[in-house]
Amino acid sequence: MDELLKLMARLRDPAHGCPWDVEQTFATIAPYTLEEAYEVADAIERGDLAALEEELGDLLLQVVFHSQMASEQGAFDFERVARGIAAKLVRRHPHVFGGERLADAAAQSARWEEIKAAEKAARGPASVLDDVPVALPALTRAAKLGRRAARIGFDWPDAAGARAKIGEELGELDAAIASGEAAAVRHELGDLLLAVTNLARHLEIDPEGALRAANRRFESRFRHVEAAAARDGDRRLEALERHWQAAKAAERPHD
Repeated sequence: MDELLKLMARLRDPAHGCPWDVEQTFATIAPYTLEEAYEVADAIERGDLAALEEELGDLLLQVVFHSQMASEQGAFDFERVARGIAAKLVRRHPHVFGGERLADAAAQSARWEEIKAAEKAARGPASVLDDVPVALPALTRAAKLGRRAARIGFDWPDAAGARAKIGEELGELDAAIASGEAAAVRHELGDLLLAVTNLARHLEIDPEGALRAANRRFESRFRHVEAAAARDGDRRLEALERHWQAAKAAERPHD
């Protein structure tokens, strides 16, 4: 870790460092940070531990890069980042590092949220939505916004209410499509997607993960369709659909 910190400081040295590294800012590096986080998730989904090792290193470099830039401004350094998260882990696990006793993981999650809410309250009045990052993937952010709103009772009591909302939003989308107003269609489609994420939340399904899995299924099936169409030379829609259904039938259950 010390070697990595020294390397980053050298790269950022205005006199002897790398010109590209020296000219970077928090804003210019942020997209790379997001990209590296996605590459970590991708390695995990593929079950590629060798790639995961490499991608975690790349993600760690992003933390070191941001910390170095902050240190240059006298704001904080990597040690403060590490100490801060260590203190937070201790503070939010009183059942491990203190005398509390919790029954199970669900109770621990509830206690975590209680402690987090108390920390926010100590900082003064604020909305429960204040620290939901705007840079999150839209589906992930929608689910997080829904969870936060539910904290103060703004939620359906069960999944049935969330499912009914999807039907309502579909009706509004159909009406917008019939009107031919592009802005209204975009608006209602967004509301429909938001409603779907709320149903996913009630079903305890990560919508981002569910869509990534659906993307993988689509890619796998479509590659089969492409190969079959190239083999038999038939690109009529009914032939492509037949190949699609064959690929779907060949998948493992719940794949």
